[in-house]
Amino acid sequence: MPEIRRVAILDDYQGVARRYADWSTLPDGARPTVFTEPLGGSEDVIAALEPFDVVVAMRERTAFPAAVIDRLPHLRLLVTTGPANAAIDVAAARRRGIVVSGTRGAGLIPTAELTWGLIHALARSIPAEDRGVREGAWQRTVGRDLHGARLGVIGLGSVGTHVARVGLAFGMDVVAWSAHLDAEHARAVGVTPVDKRELLAMSDVVTIHLKLSARTTGLLGRDDLALMRPDSLLVNTSRAPIVDEEALLAALHAGTIGGAGLDVHSTEPLPADSPWRTAPRTVLTPHLGYVTAGTYDIFYSDALEDILAYAAGEPIRVVAP
Repeated sequence: MPEIRRVAILDDYQGVARRYADWSTLPDGARPTVFTEPLGGSEDVIAALEPFDVVVAMRERTAFPAAVIDRLPHLRLLVTTGPANAAIDVAAARRRGIVVSGTRGAGLIPTAELTWGLIHALARSIPAEDRGVREGAWQRTVGRDLHGARLGVIGLGSVGTHVARVGLAFGMDVVAWSAHLDAEHARAVGVTPVDKRELLAMSDVVTIHLKLSARTTGLLGRDDLALMRPDSLLVNTSRAPIVDEEALLAALHAGTIGGAGLDVHSTEPLPADSPWRTAPRTVLTPHLGYVTAGTYDIFYSDALEDILAYAAGEPIRVVAP
């Protein structure tokens, strides 16, 4: 049976790995080493992880290209949260005889719920009003009504569909677009299919629910954002590169859109000098879409199960190249 000696757990900012899994059940008394801060570039990853034979990595936070995998001589099992991880070169791992195992995916509902948190925060200026109350002010803004407004959903997959259904429950007119939108599905859930231009030009709130790919990178550029009205809101809980960030910053400073709620950022955590820290009319959250107790319970209990199965010589949830 494979021997488990040294286990590394990456990106455990809040101690959740220990909270949601009993690592004392690791075989042969092995104990995990927890890295609470990002490891940085490839050389930092290699230097930190060189002694470990098992690594548990939060999906997409740390990259494992072939150049890194080939320089981790002891690595035998790489566990990623979620059923897949675009940041891992699975084929390179397989060539080295390294098993890559996943976990069950995060629930889709938490991201949809956070989307609505951002929409409400923007529509009712909740962060500004919270600060105002603490500073002794009272009712400094006038909120906008969502009932009767138009919600434009870009991407009507599992998350987008749930967001759309909540919008309908609020009495909103919900429209949707994506490059491969299933118009029959859209109509079945009460959503009107429209083209991209109409969605951007006519929606009071635009929310993005797409996977990042070569096709979706830069999907909303300067010309697209120019179609939006000066009071329209943009919410992105998917991936930052779907929107041209420079164009979005320019639109916010120019006042050509009403505001943006962003849970995802090209560089995470945000650097101290990030222009987003001072961007007007924004609500920013630190990639919280999947960050719930239920999600972490799945991620870390499954990761431990993956390790125990590997140690027993029967790997589970193996990710294919």
